[in-house]
Amino acid sequence: MEKSKIKFAVCGCGHIGQRHAAMIQKNSSCELVALCDTDKEKLDQLDEYGVPKFNDLEQLLSEDIEIDVVNICTPNGHHATHAIKVLNNEKHVVIEKPMCLTAASAQEIINLSKTKGKMIFCVMQNRYSPPIAWLKTIIDSKKLGEIFLVQVDCYWNRDDRYYFPKGKKHSWHGSLDLDGGILFTQFSHFVDLLYWLFGDIKNISARFADFNHSHSTEFEDSGLVNFEFEKGGLGLINYSTAIYDKNLESSIKIIGSKGTVKIGGQYMNKVDYCHVQDYELPAMEESNPANDYGSYKGSANNHPLVFENVVDVLQSGGEMTTNMEEGMKVVEIIERMYKLRN
Repeated sequence: MEKSKIKFAVCGCGHIGQRHAAMIQKNSSCELVALCDTDKEKLDQLDEYGVPKFNDLEQLLSEDIEIDVVNICTPNGHHATHAIKVLNNEKHVVIEKPMCLTAASAQEIINLSKTKGKMIFCVMQNRYSPPIAWLKTIIDSKKLGEIFLVQVDCYWNRDDRYYFPKGKKHSWHGSLDLDGGILFTQFSHFVDLLYWLFGDIKNISARFADFNHSHSTEFEDSGLVNFEFEKGGLGLINYSTAIYDKNLESSIKIIGSKGTVKIGGQYMNKVDYCHVQDYELPAMEESNPANDYGSYKGSANNHPLVFENVVDVLQSGGEMTTNMEEGMKVVEIIERMYKLRN
């Protein structure tokens, strides 16, 4: 018996929302049924999707349209409010990273989802990257032995092309209440990978600086954050968006008692070094290219795999790639890091 398609509406039709819409339409098990954005001019340019368009989420939810899932692709600071509206209307939710900007809001979303019996899918698509999926297997199988040191380096470019597109200040990029900061908007994927691979952290210390974004953001563009893992070992994440002209790298180095591994490239998309006791690096699939937004690039384009997971969970009871508790934990870790600002 053929299974019914999962019906999606997308709320927020910027770069990433349009990616969601396109990926939904490319998946034969999915159906795009509506788009929503407060920017009417933007919506008027999206006729190619061939679905009803709405300027207000409440209006969309009040219409007689069959919807299984609403994808929240709005500015970070609106994620919680929009997710709660969707849950109150008895729909499942896909939330782009970050889940929201406070752990308290994330907990409110989780509590409501349990009350309503609806699911929250958090988009952390870097978990699908072949080098990262491989790294997860060798860490879980203890191939690296005891973990001593973990270092993440994230050095990207975000200049006026990002914050002042076409010479006009962006509607929410750089805003503390809607953007939240570099760790939320640019690098929450890599905080997620730290937590997914190594667990929770403690004893955090940090230094932050704003080198060249004082005119464009309400927060620092760079940071050095040190911590300990609850399971043992030391870690640090060094990050900046003050890199000249284009992204430099997103890399992770792991030093263990039985081996050393480095995954590098601009988006943790290649194994640069692997020397592990009694182990040979296997062949692996090539990583997907980065999301290209014209004037800047983001993380790897693994969104099709996100939608495959949503379909698998809703149609067959499969396991979520990133559950809502993990999404909340990433928010909570970043919140703890940012509390150390002067």
